[in-house]
Amino acid sequence: MNATGTTPEPHREPTRTDRLLAALGGLVSAYVSLAVADLASFWVRPEAGPVVAVGGTVVDRTPAALKEWAIRAFGESDKTVLQLGILLLLAVLALGIGLLALHHPVLGAAAVGAFGVLGALAAVTRPDSESALDAVPSLLGGAAGALLLYVLTNRLLTPGPGTARADRRGFLIVAASTGLAATGAAAIARAIGSPVQENAAASREALRLPRPTSPAPAVPAGAQLPVPGISPFATPNSDFYRVDTALVVPKVDADHWRLRIHGSGVREERTVTLRELMARPVVERDITLCCVSNPVGGPYVGNARWLGVRLADLLREAGVRPPSEGGPADQLVARSVDGMTIGTPVEAVMDGRDALLAFGMNGEPLPFTHGFPVRMIVPGLYGYVSACKWIESIELTTFDAYDAYWVPRGWAAQAPVKTQSRIDTPRPLARPAAGTVMVAGVAWAQHRGIRRVEVRIDDGPWQDARLAAEDSADTWRQWVHPWAATPGRHTLTVRATDGTGATQPEQRTDTMPDGAQGWYSVEVTVEGP
Repeated sequence: MNATGTTPEPHREPTRTDRLLAALGGLVSAYVSLAVADLASFWVRPEAGPVVAVGGTVVDRTPAALKEWAIRAFGESDKTVLQLGILLLLAVLALGIGLLALHHPVLGAAAVGAFGVLGALAAVTRPDSESALDAVPSLLGGAAGALLLYVLTNRLLTPGPGTARADRRGFLIVAASTGLAATGAAAIARAIGSPVQENAAASREALRLPRPTSPAPAVPAGAQLPVPGISPFATPNSDFYRVDTALVVPKVDADHWRLRIHGSGVREERTVTLRELMARPVVERDITLCCVSNPVGGPYVGNARWLGVRLADLLREAGVRPPSEGGPADQLVARSVDGMTIGTPVEAVMDGRDALLAFGMNGEPLPFTHGFPVRMIVPGLYGYVSACKWIESIELTTFDAYDAYWVPRGWAAQAPVKTQSRIDTPRPLARPAAGTVMVAGVAWAQHRGIRRVEVRIDDGPWQDARLAAEDSADTWRQWVHPWAATPGRHTLTVRATDGTGATQPEQRTDTMPDGAQGWYSVEVTVEGP
């Protein structure tokens, strides 16, 4: 007897249909859980969502070799693939939890709640977490999913009014209504936008870049060759490569951004705002960036016009001296708002090269994907040891005292860019017509420059390609070689010599631990007349 004096309906043995519906209930509960968490993360911060937090933890714990494989296999879509993989795994687990709940409703609901707790732990233990509020989205989502699964399961275990069968109609009504409600709420939230992200977007829109006190030299007229298919000298922002670990692009409010400079050799700790940074002498330079994950002939390289201030000047004003002048720190550790740490040799930053704290890219404020409001640029070094995006602090220390993010994961602590060359046209497996074929591409050796590019057809002799005009030693250089193509299958190979006289070695090496090297080749089939 219950409190009303009536006998409750007995639980019944589930049928095959009940099991199918139970699995569906687990899936719907997981979906509603994620939708509620996603909705809550819009008001806390997008990075606190469970998929993003757990995904970030997975990225941090993934072996470097597996990360490199993901970049090679999926390119800049690697983060999307990771998140889809997490969602697929959650879906499979949700189906199993739904079946578990059919026999143990409380245990099934507890399992959903446990995933919420795991998401909360992942969120608050991320390097960029600054508040316990980061746990709220996952906890709310877990609670909503657990409650929904318990309600749905009981619809299947308790006979409907006047029948011995499960209340399947009630199950479907609850499942559909909650699923639609969660979808609608999440869609409305996305349409409205996160207040955090909206404020950041408004601050970027309102930003007006200062005129450079040291403008970039005019690009020589001959720096861009009139060859179809060759990479443009200046890479548009929308085409510029992006390789980082951020599953959600940090969106920082420029009005609240601060940069802290501290550590060994700093006479007095300093904190600067973006307005203070832009009030300093502003430098504009064309500089090519390259990712250490770029394989031989790969796409993770681009050239842009950057606007910023000299980092060396800021460091000297803080009392910093490079090791060559007796300074105690040989490593500068830049920290991003998402917790990424990047270690850069102090000597390289202060040796006279155009090492910048950049806030402009190709005539506009930095795009969010490329580090708005401020990032580091150091010519001649791979990005993972120099190009910190979304930078918020600089600490002076030593390589012996601290390993930045990538070093314990198998990458070298110091990594100057290696001399590389690439054939852009013809593309691999192309089928050009016999006759004169323009073989063309780009070569780069930032801060050393490119002195010579040679092309070889099959096993023939090396032939000098014609170099485009050099903009500076810090930018890539286009080249072209007119080839009298004959019918048949051919292998085209390229190699470059940098400004020091060193030529690319033939033997290929992997990207780990300090960048790939080796000659790049493409195979084409020339079609006869």
